[in-house]
Amino acid sequence: MALARDLEEFCGRLGHAFADPDLLRRALTHSSLSSPTRPDNQRLEFLGDRVLGLVMSEALLAQDETAREGQLAPRFNALVRKETCAEVAREIDIGAVLRLGKSEMATGGRRKQALLGDAMEAVIAAVYLDAGFEAAREVVLRLWGRRVARVEEDARDAKTALQEWAQARGQVPPSYTEVARTGPDHAPVFTVEAKLATGESARAEARVKRQAEQAAARMLLDRLGAG
Repeated sequence: MALARDLEEFCGRLGHAFADPDLLRRALTHSSLSSPTRPDNQRLEFLGDRVLGLVMSEALLAQDETAREGQLAPRFNALVRKETCAEVAREIDIGAVLRLGKSEMATGGRRKQALLGDAMEAVIAAVYLDAGFEAAREVVLRLWGRRVARVEEDARDAKTALQEWAQARGQVPPSYTEVARTGPDHAPVFTVEAKLATGESARAEARVKRQAEQAAARMLLDRLGAG
């Protein structure tokens, strides 16, 4: 009963009531809890990534009718990257309803950026399969709305921006250190720390080391009030 209530509350935060609740349950099921009778969310994640991409492509074209492909591409990447999906997932508290195995529960899976980002994409796919593209687009645009509006700022290369911030204050460039690598060899998750010579630092994780560096730089810029 409590689980059903949690899912109902989550649907309220998401902004979609499912005709087929099993789609939502599958979207929230991590591979650590999957079984032959309980499929995980990986296939939905694949589909949701494409649905999100189409919605963002349409939104960007509508927002700026004169932008060239070279201007649109970094904006698009800023909106669909795993870090952004994880940010949205945190805002609607997907972590509270994720279905995880004991191993992931023990290692803080409800807070992991990669898991949250994957689940967000899977939930988008679940909405799409449950009610069609228009419903999925409505959900995505509502959750991503302010990010679309400020996308030019967010699309800046965070590592370059952080280096310029440091050099403008007479500091050496920031350092980037891989502090952890988890997950299987075929799908590792990197945790990277960005650090300034003055001691300020931030950590982020991603499935690609370069993306983790960018995310850490963006977090540090935000903490410095320079984002």
